[in-house]
Amino acid sequence: MTDFTTTKTLFHLPEGMTYLDGNSLGPLPLSATDRMAEVMQGEWGEMLITGWNKAGWIHQPSRLGDRIGRLIGAEPGHVVVGDTLSIKVYQALAAALALSPDRRVVLSDTGNFPTDLYMARGLLDTLGQGHTLQLVDPEQVAASLSDEVAVLMLTDVDFCTGRRHDMRALTEKAHELGIITIWDLAHSAGADAIDVTGCGTDFAVGCTYKYLNGGPGAPAFIYVAPRHADNALPALSGWLGHAAPFAFDLDYRAGQGIERMRVGTPPVLQMAALDAALDVWDGVAMADVRARAVELSEMLIAGVSEQCPDLQLASPRDPAQRGSHVSFRHPEGYAVIQALIARGVIGDFRTPDILRFGITPLFLDETDIARAVTILEEIMQDRVWDRDEYKVRQLVT
Repeated sequence: MTDFTTTKTLFHLPEGMTYLDGNSLGPLPLSATDRMAEVMQGEWGEMLITGWNKAGWIHQPSRLGDRIGRLIGAEPGHVVVGDTLSIKVYQALAAALALSPDRRVVLSDTGNFPTDLYMARGLLDTLGQGHTLQLVDPEQVAASLSDEVAVLMLTDVDFCTGRRHDMRALTEKAHELGIITIWDLAHSAGADAIDVTGCGTDFAVGCTYKYLNGGPGAPAFIYVAPRHADNALPALSGWLGHAAPFAFDLDYRAGQGIERMRVGTPPVLQMAALDAALDVWDGVAMADVRARAVELSEMLIAGVSEQCPDLQLASPRDPAQRGSHVSFRHPEGYAVIQALIARGVIGDFRTPDILRFGITPLFLDETDIARAVTILEEIMQDRVWDRDEYKVRQLVT
């Protein structure tokens, strides 16, 4: 069994703060500070450029990829880290379309994260081959699968409501119709017991600054199933995805397997912080994380339902259909969140009216949930949110 009392001690949590926003940015792992100092002083400072070989910087993307792969049920050697999630979405979709050259429809849903859709539209426009992006309601995805669809591209957990797709069932149905699948695990990796191998997923992508606690701007990852690894089109053919990066060939030759999905120079300092963050997971079982997250989210929902009746649950009531964040609706949701933040309870807001709370068992417990509910009740009963200072919109919400 995972000892969550111990994992909580591994993070820096500011005094007096209840942090319910780990689904947007995980807190600082205490070991990351020393690890960053070690890399900056002992490696960058003393080794300079020789650190690429001596400190193994060049191998970080694949080594960290395997550490993340364990958390999402991936086969060793089939996850690589680097670049941003938007870049990895672009790569995955380009490769998936190349594997299905005779079809012209990319199917997604209206609950997908907007940047995934932006990247898809940009790629399809650039290709200029008559592809279309078809968006349907999340509940209509299964019924919309057909032999005209080339790629099914979905985010596993809805970034607003926390509604969760059935990855296994949708992937199986897609494959029956010859459809390639891409799953965005931004709100799943480090939160749910994901099994990309067992589900037969073709491609998966995700970020590392949310539940994996890699820090602001931490790099993304991409998974490519073994059956596609040696023929997936890299599309963004950067020099470190080349079969021989330091041969400096004028012609591109894709690297072997997942290595071909590397693009640019690895962000060594960011990867050092991520490496430290992943140490926290060494003694953690994802099944335990999921079970504990359900317990805490049920406690939050019950408390808000009883003590804050003006808030409407926006997430599915059945935990099996919900990821690891819980959302509520209120017409003044932004102001409510700002009032909470002012009192030391950090959640976040998503337009137009969503209050969103991440349930992250590595550093949250019943005391944190109870405190959040109590303060939320005070804010709602006393209409604390109805103050001008809480209604001024900041750039980041």
